[in-house]
Amino acid sequence: MEKCLQVSVSAASLCPVFQIGASLMSTDVGSGSFIGLAGTAAAGGIAVGGFEWNAIWPLLALGWIFVPVYIAAGVVTLPEYLKKRFGGQRLQIYTSVLSLILYIFTRISTDIFAGALFIQTALGWNLYLSTVVLLAVTAVYTIPLNHSTFFTGFEKVGWYEGLKEKYSAAIPKITVPNTDCHLPRADAFHLFRDPITGDLPWPGLVFGLTVVALWCWCTDQVMVQRSLSAKNLSHAKGGSVFAGYLKLFPVFFLVMPGMISRALFPDEVACVDPEVCKRICGAAVGCSNIAYPKLVIELMPDGLRGLMIAVMMAALMSSLTSVFNSSSTLFVLDIWQRIRKQASEQELMIVGRVFTLILVVISILWIPMVQSANSGKLFDYIQSIGSFLSPPIAALFILAIFCKRVNEPGAFWGLMAGFVVGVIRMILEFSYSAPSCGEEDRRPAVLKDVHYLYFALILFGLTSIVILLVSFCTPAIPEEKVSDCSDPRAPVWTPKFPGICPSLLLQGPGNSVECMCCQEALAAQLSLLPRSQSVNAAEL
Repeated sequence: MEKCLQVSVSAASLCPVFQIGASLMSTDVGSGSFIGLAGTAAAGGIAVGGFEWNAIWPLLALGWIFVPVYIAAGVVTLPEYLKKRFGGQRLQIYTSVLSLILYIFTRISTDIFAGALFIQTALGWNLYLSTVVLLAVTAVYTIPLNHSTFFTGFEKVGWYEGLKEKYSAAIPKITVPNTDCHLPRADAFHLFRDPITGDLPWPGLVFGLTVVALWCWCTDQVMVQRSLSAKNLSHAKGGSVFAGYLKLFPVFFLVMPGMISRALFPDEVACVDPEVCKRICGAAVGCSNIAYPKLVIELMPDGLRGLMIAVMMAALMSSLTSVFNSSSTLFVLDIWQRIRKQASEQELMIVGRVFTLILVVISILWIPMVQSANSGKLFDYIQSIGSFLSPPIAALFILAIFCKRVNEPGAFWGLMAGFVVGVIRMILEFSYSAPSCGEEDRRPAVLKDVHYLYFALILFGLTSIVILLVSFCTPAIPEEKVSDCSDPRAPVWTPKFPGICPSLLLQGPGNSVECMCCQEALAAQLSLLPRSQSVNAAEL
């Protein structure tokens, strides 16, 4: 079973550059991105596009820093890497469980909700009936792409200059007296916004978001397994670069259509009166999430309208398939095999499928929380949950690679401290809902004054400090079993698995490996890898 799962995870190591890049992109851009990015753009402007462009740097880090280390360790799952780096089992089990929790909160439930919302808007069906239909057709897998919505909508508003004028005047007819929440933001066309009053402050967008992005792109099983399926390291790097270029486009094909939708349909997309919003989309906090489907339904002719619904379904299936495969692999290899050490291959296959079904059920039950959280902005919900739970994981992986003194007690207690602080913030976030238009903000200062992107940066720093303090107060891991990244001439080592010289991380395609330590480490590495026949030193 482990061999079967390993082949599934690595996709038989046959994927070239463009397939790797496209796979990374399609895994990231699910139906939650169509609904979430467009909805947040409709509510607040173009700044949400920074979430897409920020991903370029973590993608390069994935190809040049993280993937070489994972390949050197010869691991199937990332929690397995932590076990080989630190020893013990509690880190592996904890990170597997946390990854599964994050999949439920930030991937499965949001993608199902977004796809169901699209069908609800298009066909007028009940949200949960749409959910059932959506899951019933997930077995059909196609990926047609069409961006006619962007060009049709752009032409409708008078191109960019017309969009600036009409978006600024996109005010619903029914407003809440003595408030200004119905007005578009004055900085709607600014990517970098005020660090204090901005809805997406620029320091958070640059630094806090990078922490969350490092977790998403470099330490999350769903994303990393795409790069691990590359033919060789050069293809993994090239795939990261290609995906980085692809991340430039969502600003134009997802963010701007959301703004166009508000400019064309302010009464629905920009509604602020709770009763009106509830009648339009079923959520009293706002209807910005319907921005993209509303644009498609109103502007597309019948044939293209069906095609765009197919695109949404394809995006949903691409994203859900990736999450289901990764979560099943994590649960079976990192958790179930520790409970049932003698489990047969058939049992493991059945357990994986049953666990996937359980994930779907829990995610559907969580949909009402997704619908009402973060003032009805789906994308803000996704990013806030990631900011509360993922920074400790990002901190641990970075320190595991770059600091040889970090040991298992430091890693574990750092994760525990970060998890407790993050969960407290998340509980407060759901306990104190954001006020509706016209209501006084009675939330604690830690909620209304500390943006979730700032919190991600704080949590990352706190976790790093705890990891280092505990590590320096407890015995170090023996020198021969720990990665030494401080000397660029020395090979990186993980327990039992020789690694790659850090200078290799800077090698481009076609460059040779000259130093003897690199040659020895690389030769040993290749002899251990299941993909060794398709990888050679010249390619690396």
